[in-house]
Amino acid sequence: MRTEHLLTHAEQPVAVRRARSASRTWPRWLRYSLPGSWVALLFACLAFTPSLLPRSGPFQGFVSGLSAAMGYGLGCLGAWLWREFADRPARAPRRLAWQGFFATALVALTGALLLGWHWQHRLRELMGMPSPGRAGYLLAPFVAAAFFFLLVAVGRGLRAVFRALATRLSRHIGPRAARATSGLAVVVITALVASGVLWDGLIATADRTLAVQDLMTDEGVIPPRTALRSGGPGSSIPWESLGREGRNFIGRGPSVDDLSQFHGTAVKEPIRAYAGYASAPDAEARAALAVDDLERAGGFDREYLLVVTTTGSGWVVPESVDAFEYLARGDSAIVAMQYSHLWSWLSVLVDQERARESGRALFDEVYERWSRRPPSQRPKLLVFGESLGSYGGETAFSGERDLANRADGVLFVGPPNFNTLYRAFTDHRDAGSPEVEPVYRNGRIVRFSRRPGSDIPPASEPWGDSRVLYLLHPSDPITWWSPRLLVHRPDWLREPRGADVLGQMVWIPFVTFWQVTADLPLGMEVPAGYGHVYTGEHVDGWVALLRPEGWSPDQTARLRQLLLARDASNRG
Repeated sequence: MRTEHLLTHAEQPVAVRRARSASRTWPRWLRYSLPGSWVALLFACLAFTPSLLPRSGPFQGFVSGLSAAMGYGLGCLGAWLWREFADRPARAPRRLAWQGFFATALVALTGALLLGWHWQHRLRELMGMPSPGRAGYLLAPFVAAAFFFLLVAVGRGLRAVFRALATRLSRHIGPRAARATSGLAVVVITALVASGVLWDGLIATADRTLAVQDLMTDEGVIPPRTALRSGGPGSSIPWESLGREGRNFIGRGPSVDDLSQFHGTAVKEPIRAYAGYASAPDAEARAALAVDDLERAGGFDREYLLVVTTTGSGWVVPESVDAFEYLARGDSAIVAMQYSHLWSWLSVLVDQERARESGRALFDEVYERWSRRPPSQRPKLLVFGESLGSYGGETAFSGERDLANRADGVLFVGPPNFNTLYRAFTDHRDAGSPEVEPVYRNGRIVRFSRRPGSDIPPASEPWGDSRVLYLLHPSDPITWWSPRLLVHRPDWLREPRGADVLGQMVWIPFVTFWQVTADLPLGMEVPAGYGHVYTGEHVDGWVALLRPEGWSPDQTARLRQLLLARDASNRG
């Protein structure tokens, strides 16, 4: 029996009596650490500061609750470390201290909620989005509280496991060794469960669930009647094996009549080749199959040949490939293949290896056959990738010179922050150029642009015949998300903000990382020209790379408007 139980009521320390009194007042699951609560309050309020993209009230509540739980854990850890170094036991806070906390919390959270609403309203105005209404935003604190209590309960469950294990081990080894061993065991087991069982299980479930979509075919998409497309007459790739996004790519796009009407003259019918995830057992086999079908259709005899690394579920960005075919007047061939079933933003987090393998396999297969032909009989070879597709597309090249030597033009859109070449070009950018629109070696080969319809910097410097162009929005979370945001302030938040990012967005340790992480699934939920939606910019990007003879600014404006109108119709 512990010594304090043998003392009379008068002899017991005041702190012990106060703690016991509190335990009779509040259930155990409602008792919280005061230092942890202060840090949780701080983190919850900071989570209302603006991030890259607008949020609904419930989603803001989720982010705030997650930040508050993280702050609570850090506060408890800090208080424990201070007590250990000061060699002081835990003391129950006075009632007055809790009253001061609750009064401060009421004022602080009210202020944070009002400021958060103001910033969200400004951000929506900036992007031309309607306001969701104040009533919906008032749900944020309730959702935040629910997630906070849930996550703290999970943390306490882990602590209970730690204590139970330490108690059992202390019967066989010393108390300190028992605590150290049990703490290590809980951390290791939690990490294994989270990464190896829970996380992998969730990803596997998502992959299986989304794979079912490959069995579906969107309305209006039918097998091609032309031999110039995979899945059509003479193709060795079955229509059913292309997957949902592959069938969309093959079954849609501008017809030869659409192209002729746009140009006012007869044009060729474009070639499209595609291999789905089910078309072959691995990346190399799919690449060989797709390029076989491309060659069968006469793809190497066209003026332009475009290699596309898809995003996530095999999606080929329709605005980009359609714009390419309009600019090429139909004298073009496009080849792509699927490597995953996951959404693009989720693929960014978990599917990097398959994207790398797919991008390298497809380009190498095309390049090998392209290089066998006499130089005079080779089409202009171009590369395109958006989001994780840009990551896969990059992996086929070793650097700036390799891009220029092996491709006539490269368009990478919305690159993830971990792209090897993108990071190398950005980290070694010319002095004075900002991270949101860097200049690399005077733009001799590689250039970056937020709005390619205007002059692409540096406009005064010559740009070679073989061009590489990166398109990126300052408000695109795919481009700026990085684990380094946890403890490192990036240059894009040191320098003046981009035109579509509020100046009030600042870097906050830990908080900013979770905010930008939460922005990832919202990247496609904003109008064109913001976030991860590059509908209109594709036209200007291809104009800058292809420089088609006789092409006019009026045609650029007409094509851009055509694609924007179609995108708006699809979203509606």
